[in-house]
This record gives sequence, C-alpha cells and structure tokens, in this order.
Amino acid sequence: MSLIYNIGRLVGIQPEGVLRVEGAAQGQTGILENAWLRIEDGRIAAFGEMADLVGHDETDAVMPDSDRASVDAHGGMLMPGFCDSHTHVVYAGSRDGEFLDKINGLSYEEIAARGGGILNSARHLQQISEDDLYNESISRVREMMGKGTVAMEIKSGYGLSPKAELKILRVIRRIAENVPAAVRSTYLGAHAVGPGYTHEAYVQMVIDLIPEAAELADFVDVFCDEGFFTVEDTDRILAAAKGKLIPKIHANELAVSGGVQVGVKHNALSVDHLERTTDAEIDALKGTETMPTMLPGSSFFLGLPYGRAKDYIKAGLGVALASDYNPGSSPSGDMRFVMAQGCIKMRLTPVEAFNAVTLNSAYAMGLSREYGSITVGKKAALILTEPGWDLTKLAYQYQTPFIREIIL
Repeated sequence: MSLIYNIGRLVGIQPEGVLRVEGAAQGQTGILENAWLRIEDGRIAAFGEMADLVGHDETDAVMPDSDRASVDAHGGMLMPGFCDSHTHVVYAGSRDGEFLDKINGLSYEEIAARGGGILNSARHLQQISEDDLYNESISRVREMMGKGTVAMEIKSGYGLSPKAELKILRVIRRIAENVPAAVRSTYLGAHAVGPGYTHEAYVQMVIDLIPEAAELADFVDVFCDEGFFTVEDTDRILAAAKGKLIPKIHANELAVSGGVQVGVKHNALSVDHLERTTDAEIDALKGTETMPTMLPGSSFFLGLPYGRAKDYIKAGLGVALASDYNPGSSPSGDMRFVMAQGCIKMRLTPVEAFNAVTLNSAYAMGLSREYGSITVGKKAALILTEPGWDLTKLAYQYQTPFIREIIL
C-alpha cells in the first residue's frame, strides 16, 4: 500500500463506468482540493479530503506511518497521466533533410512525390536490424514516458512490405513487454504503396497479411486520404479485418476524403487527423462509438489547419488529442504541448483539452476502463506535479518543468 497526501489539487476525478466525455461534459472534471489518494496493488484504492482523515476511526488505515510507503505531495497537483492514442514511434533514422525541404517551401505531397516522406522512412527501416530498431524506438518511448505519457498506441506503416511490417509489429510487442506504460499496437500496412507494387497489388498484400498481423496487433488502420488510399480500398481492408482487428482510420489530413464515413461504417474505434472537416463528418459521427481524434502536432509542424474541435464539442461529440509522434510530420511526443495547442490554437478550455489528452485519448485506444481518470479501481498511472500547478497553468506555461514524480 502507498499513500499520497497533502495533495493541493486532485484533478480528473470521474465516476466508475465513465469511459469518455462528450459535449458539455468534455468541459467538466472532478477536482478535490487538499486531498489524499491511496494505492493498493498498483490501483487507485481510495481518495478523499485531508480534513476527513482527522478524528475518524479509520485514520490509522490511511495516514502514513513507518510501516507504510507514503509521499507528501507538499501541495502539488495529482492528475492522471497522459494517454497518447496515435503515434508512429517505431521508425529508423531521421528525416531532418525533409525539414529543410519544408523550410524551402515544398509541401508534404511534393516531398512524397520525390520519394521522401513515408517511402524515405521505409527505406531506412528495411535496412535496419530488428534489435537496432528496438533500441532506437524504445528510447523514444522512454522520452514520452518521461514527459508524463502512461499509455500509448504505436503503429506499423514504415515497412511497406510483409517482412518489414511484421518486424515493426514484433518490435512494438517487445516494447510493450519491457516498459511499465500500457502499449497498444496497430497494423498500418496501408500507409503508402510500397516500392515495386502496383496500387491494386499492394492493397491485396495488405489484406493477405492481416491474419499474421492480427497475431501481433490490436488494431488495423488505413491512410484514407488524397494521394494514398481510397474509400473503396479502405472498405476492402476493413472488411477483410473484421473479427480480427479493431479499425482505426487516418482521415481528412490532406483533403476531405470520406475516411470518416467509411470508418463509421465499420465501427472504427477512432478516426484520426481531421484537419479538414465539413459538417458532414460531424453529422456522421453523432450517435456512434467512434472517437474523433485530432493531431495538432501535425498542424503545427506542417502548417495545416487545426481541427474544428470546438465545433465537434458543440455538436455533442467528444474529442481526443494525440501527438502523432513520427519523423516526418510531428517529431514530438510531448502531450503537455499537445494539450497547450488544444487551448492556444483550437480554443479548447484547459479542462476540455485535459480530458482530450487523458480520458478520451485512453478511450480512443480501448484503455479508458483502466487509464485516463482518477477513478477507484483504475491503474495508478499518475503525474504528481511540483506545488502551485493547476490545469490552466499547465497549458499556459507549457514549457516550464512541472513534473515532480511519475507514478506508474
């Protein structure tokens, strides 16, 4: 047993059974001032106000003594750790040369047409050994954890051949076995058409690989966007994966692609990117179990529009935010910066943005029963801050160090 006491603010409190927040509820979260929280067997066992501990018969069961591990929070904020539902952190090498291309005015599509982008990463990945790929990638995972991420999804997609895609999925599994953070795995064979394939032959290869990928992955994803995979391609791939892998979709990054609608048709757990949205996408998502997930890091790095998160929430939907950590369009896994962009660029309130990077992002990878809020019975995957922090300050002073301890 361990006890954290003298907590200045305990934030992110949700009742048992709340797996996501939508509409007006996205702007609400339980906050307890001057609190304590008890952990047993790695899970949240109880919490309450410090004043309630004095003068009760059960005081000895919760107050620290020499026989129990305890932490004095000294007035720091205690919050659920960040959950990042969209990353590509298993990759090889660097694409800093393309960074210069972007500075010189080339677009994402122009770089890809010159053999850059995803194809560039695929060349690096196909040449690297599996052990070296693991070592490179787990260093990025540890970096994310050091910034407060306690649960993450990692995609394949930089292999673009059966052998290399399976190599990535094996590395993701190995990472999951060697870090305390929760790791979910996604088969994104349909990230771009691999070298040496026609478009049709590559789509068929992606479909043929599903049974083997399903032994390693939790989800299937398709880059359904202009210049990559069509709605018809996506429909075929998701139909082939039905009953084997849960769908997630890349949609509407480069154009309004129809990816949201085909994702909803297949009950996708999330539709991700959404930099470009019409009211039709918002209407398609109403009343579904699909989580709209926006990736402000890509908007920041590529100069794309920011997702219409506020409009989604006004329409009664929930929104998740994730990092899209990858070498070409969002080379950062800092979820605190993602939260800040939600406030600064997308005009979310600090509470709306906080829920987007915790509970709703946990939902977007099927982990909100265990992560994403302060709820009795959930995993004790927490961030304890230095004294004086609250959610507004967390987004406002987005570069000031704030973490005292990560409890995971």
